[in-house]
Parts: sequence; structure tokens; C-alpha cells
Amino acid sequence: MKISELKNHLATLSAINFKLPDGSYLPSHFHVTEVGLVNKHFIDCGGTERKETIANFQLWEAGDYDHRLAPQKFIHILNLSNKILGTEELDIEVEYQQNTIGKFGLEFDGTDFLLTPKQTACLAQDACGIPDKQKGSLIEISSQSSCCTPGGGCC
Repeated sequence: MKISELKNHLATLSAINFKLPDGSYLPSHFHVTEVGLVNKHFIDCGGTERKETIANFQLWEAGDYDHRLAPQKFIHILNLSNKILGTEELDIEVEYQQNTIGKFGLEFDGTDFLLTPKQTACLAQDACGIPDKQKGSLIEISSQSSCCTPGGGCC
């Protein structure tokens, strides 16, 4: 989801609900503690230089059970962040404290905001010798050599 999409959805709501991937909801007294711009500049395991920029916001809950963030207030917070985020249409990543800080994608189902799981992946599968889809018997697949062995050149 992009920031403009988030604002458009918020404008139609009377209350904000965030649903976790397990189907449970964040407590209604959550806070948006920060909205930021995250730039990531890295090299993948195949040696390709990459850059990624996302809008990030952090959800947090405290013991102030009477707190309720109205959609209009959230839009106001997002508008204040324009000086940090600029006007570029950025993908949103959401952080929420669980056992550790969880990072989620964001979707909207017409009623609730859905915190969607994010997964790691190899960005240089061709350099690592990881085929898109392996077909064949398990014996054939398991007998194929992997580049992620000593001297394989992957990592």
C-alpha cells in the first residue's frame, strides 16, 4: 500500500482497526509513534548493488486504555510527515512490537487494515543456482549440487 492509498482509506473510516496475520486485532488504544523514511543501500549475495526506499510507521501500545487514534488525526500525522517522506509514492512498511519488532506489509480489506507477513528471499537466485521451479523426483533434485557449498561462490 502507498501513503496516498492509506490516506484515502482513512478518509472513509470512523475508527481504525489493524488486524495481525493470525486474525487478532491490535488493541484499540494503539499509538502511531513515528512515521519515517527508510533508505536501504545494499549488495545482494550475487554482488548486485541495490537501493530500496520505503515509508515506515511504527505502531505501539501503552497502558493508556482510553486513547483512541481517530482517522483524521492519523491523516494529520501523515500530512506532517510530508516534509520527511516528500511526495514520492512509497510502499509502506509497518513495525509493531511482538516478541521482537515485527515488520509487516499493509493492505486494506474495506473495513480493517491488514498487517501482512513479510518474507526474506534471495535476490540473486540465478547467481546462487536456485532455479525458479524445480521439477523432477526428489532423488533427482537432492542429487543436484548447490552453489552454497564451500567454494560454490554464492555466499
